[in-house]
Amino acid sequence: MNLIQSLLIFVLAGLCEIGGGYLIWLWVREGKSITLIAIGAILLTVYGFVATLQPANFGRVYAAYGGIFIILSLLWGWQIDQTAPDRLDWLGAAIILAGVIVMMYAPRS
Repeated sequence: MNLIQSLLIFVLAGLCEIGGGYLIWLWVREGKSITLIAIGAILLTVYGFVATLQPANFGRVYAAYGGIFIILSLLWGWQIDQTAPDRLDWLGAAIILAGVIVMMYAPRS
C-alpha cells in the first residue's frame, strides 16, 4: 500500500469516527433527532472496519491514527463548529503529523 492510500484510509476512518461521534453529540447535547444516534452508530461501526485496512500492526495503526484524529478534530471544529485553531493548535498538529509519519512510514529494518 502506498503512502497516499494509507493517508486516505486514515482520513476516511477519522471522518467516520468524528462524524459518528458528532451526530451522537448533537442528539445528546443539542436535542436533535434521535435518528442521528442510528446514523452515528453506523458511522462508528464503519470506522472500526476502515481502520483495519491499514498495513501495519494494531498498536502502530491506532497510535498513528490518534495523531490523525487530533488533526481532523481541529479541522472539523474549524469547519463545522466555526472554531478556528490558533497558532499553537497548528504547531501541535504539525508536531503530531511528524510523529505519525515517522511511526507509519519511516523505513524499518
